[in-house]
Parts: sequence; structure tokens; C-alpha cells
Amino acid sequence: MSEKMIENNKVSVIGEIVSGFTFSHEVFGEGFYMVDIAVNRLSDQADVIPLMISERLIDVEGNYEGCTIEAVGQFRSYNRHEGTKNRLVLSVFVREIHFMEEFTDYTKTNQIFLDGYICKAPIYRKTPLGREIADLLLAVNRPYGKSDYIPCIAWGRNARYASGFTVGTRVKVWGRVQSREYTKKLTDTECEKRVAYEVSVSKLECSE
Repeated sequence: MSEKMIENNKVSVIGEIVSGFTFSHEVFGEGFYMVDIAVNRLSDQADVIPLMISERLIDVEGNYEGCTIEAVGQFRSYNRHEGTKNRLVLSVFVREIHFMEEFTDYTKTNQIFLDGYICKAPIYRKTPLGREIADLLLAVNRPYGKSDYIPCIAWGRNARYASGFTVGTRVKVWGRVQSREYTKKLTDTECEKRVAYEVSVSKLECSE
């Protein structure tokens, strides 16, 4: 796999494993498993981020809950078919994993860099308190003609700047991966709590 392609999607998260391993899929005899880690924010909250990890990187039979790890890889998406609809599922595809005894520098727990293309017109809005927000969907190319579709959210000046981007604009984004709970209305009487994952943008630049 060309290193150059990997440079456009880099993520590093440090957190505590908070689940067991569940089987996801197999490719050429190599099994991939999902596991959740809780990554502390600078506030008292934590983001619970799903990792997709090969059985060749870790003993998936082991119990690692409570262990602190650093996972390095890419933020990836795939479409999961649910009934008649497709749902975008996001996870960190892990290329390397390191166990850590203890960790103190919480400014470095969650970092992502993406270099991709705007594939949907940005949605710019203001909250009731006047905060400016822009939602972006970035297509980040993978080798072999595939792309990952990564939702990003920008605030303030960044949101205002991003609101002017057109589809096809090449954009570089720096930020962090975050999880956010929301309620999905299924029918008039039924609702379901779901979790969305997105990149909270701290810096972005147009690289046209």
C-alpha cells in the first residue's frame, strides 16, 4: 500500500479499552474485530470511539478492559445496509497499537489529519446562542479507487470560512474524533438513541 495515500488520513487516539472484542469481518483469512475505547476530553467528558483491529495485532480472546492504549491508523467509513436504508458507519482502522503504563499529557490524546474533497454542499447554521457551525462531508481517497466519507464539524471563524466551500474543493483538516449521542425518530411512537462520530475541526485550509 502506498505510503503517500496513507498520509491523507492519519489518526492517533489514546484511551482506555471499555469493551470486549466483537467480530466484524474477515478478509483473506484475516479476522477484524471491533473494540471501544474511551478517550478523555480536556473537559470531564470522554468520547467513546470504535476501533477496528486485526487479530494479528492483538489477542482478541484476551480481556483488556481498563488498559490504556495508543491506537494509530485511519478514520474509515462503510455503508451498512439496514432494511431499505444505508447507514454510514465510522471507525478507526488500526495499523499500530501500543499499551501504555500511564499517561499524563491529555492534549495529545486525540489527533486527526485529513486531506480530502468536499462532496456535499456545506451546511452553515447558527445555534440559538449565536454560535456558528458548519457541517462538512469530506471524501478522503483510499488506494484502489475507494474513498472514505468523513463528517466534519467546524465552529466560529472556521465555520464561516467553510460555508463558502463548493463541492469538489480540496480541503485539509486538523482536529479530533468525537462521539455524540442523538435520538433518531423511527416511527411516530418509537425513538432510538444512536451515536454519531465526526471530526471536530480545530484548523482547516483550502489547498486548491
